[in-house]
Amino acid sequence: MAMGSLGGGGGRRRRGRGARAPMADINVTPLVDVMLVLLIIFMVTAPLLKAGVPVELPESRAKALAEEKKQVTISLARDGGVYLDEEPVAPGELADRLAAFAPDAEGKLPLVTLRADKGLDYGHVMGVMGELNRAGFTSISLVTIASAAEPGVSGADVSARSDTAP
Repeated sequence: MAMGSLGGGGGRRRRGRGARAPMADINVTPLVDVMLVLLIIFMVTAPLLKAGVPVELPESRAKALAEEKKQVTISLARDGGVYLDEEPVAPGELADRLAAFAPDAEGKLPLVTLRADKGLDYGHVMGVMGELNRAGFTSISLVTIASAAEPGVSGADVSARSDTAP
């Protein structure tokens, strides 16, 4: 009736002290736990590593753009300071620093990502964009944060591209 319920079934059992068979399986649960913790740590710290200059970005409902490998980040701080890839730029020096960028093999200058504090004067932001245009940079991405009303996005950096004519 009940086959194999009283021992003597198909499996081998050893009796006695220290007669355990070596385990042939590897327990991957601790490995998966460690990998998930590392994944969460990298997901939390990656956005913090990207923005070196503290800027309070305005909100927008624009869709995120793909990042390009070769890009220049210009940050405008609330105090009016201008930063080129996290390095402060003295007033009047931005045009000279922008002229140092050479076009690539296709004749295109790198993409410019403009991060401006939302408390800045509109004229100050437009002055920097004018310098960019005069230096030949015609494709400028304006960085904002996702609007709180946007479902599914929580405070990530998003971009809206503004193409200006030379």
